Amino acid sequence: MDRECCAPVVETPLTVSESEIISSTFRVLADPVRLRLLSIIASVPEGEVCACDLTTPVGRSQATVSHHLSVLLDAGLVTREQRGKWAWFQVAPGRADFVRSVLEGSETKVAV
Repeated sequence: MDRECCAPVVETPLTVSESEIISSTFRVLADPVRLRLLSIIASVPEGEVCACDLTTPVGRSQATVSHHLSVLLDAGLVTREQRGKWAWFQVAPGRADFVRSVLEGSETKVAV
């Protein structure tokens, strides 16, 4: 049997706690608008984006975008910095690898 074809994907299985945390995060990302918002935030060359620039790309109102951004913020996937009237968002530094793996995985696995 070819060892490379059958090598484990991960070294150890998730603990109960880890699976609950990741499951909760996937529930947040199961919404297409939130997933799109996260991908936009993660892909901007500047590393951060103003909430005011997110309504047009997702085709939603400012209130709806703000709600979805709050959910992403509560899940710890993004950080927020208030500058005057506008909020600026970036991928949370501690979650960048997770976000990258989710978004890169979606690009290679999904035929668009």
